[in-house]
Amino acid sequence: MDDQASQQQKNEQEMRDIIEEARCILPGLQAVFGFQTIAVFNERFTDLQTYAQACHLVGLCLLVVAMGMLMTPAVYNRAQHGHATSRMVRTSRKSIRGALMPLAVGLSLDMLTVMSLATDSLSLSIAAAVASLLLFVGLWYLIPRSDPIQVAEPRS
Repeated sequence: MDDQASQQQKNEQEMRDIIEEARCILPGLQAVFGFQTIAVFNERFTDLQTYAQACHLVGLCLLVVAMGMLMTPAVYNRAQHGHATSRMVRTSRKSIRGALMPLAVGLSLDMLTVMSLATDSLSLSIAAAVASLLLFVGLWYLIPRSDPIQVAEPRS
């Protein structure tokens, strides 16, 4: 019984940590989403090449996906009335980590859009977008994996 209670406490603490992580990321993402949305109504948006407009809109959609994935742990926790399970923790971890890829791609596509407008050079715009994507992947995926201390996911 103590093992079960201890695991329940660990699950609940882990869910609080996960939800707190999402709370740190979400406001910045919402601000970026707001600016991306406003950009469509700007006069200069129509000056963009069709590919840049499409990249901006795809990037906007990817930010919506990332926001949904970041909000999932809190909704899941609320739906279960704060009763955290090992499955909820695993799903929530995957949701938070998984949100980073659409966020990285969406921001990189936005970099392409901005560089396209600023430089009118497709090759420079693509280079900036690829550089941004590589930066995000390096910081969010490669550096954490290179840490010599690897903590295994808890098993249910």
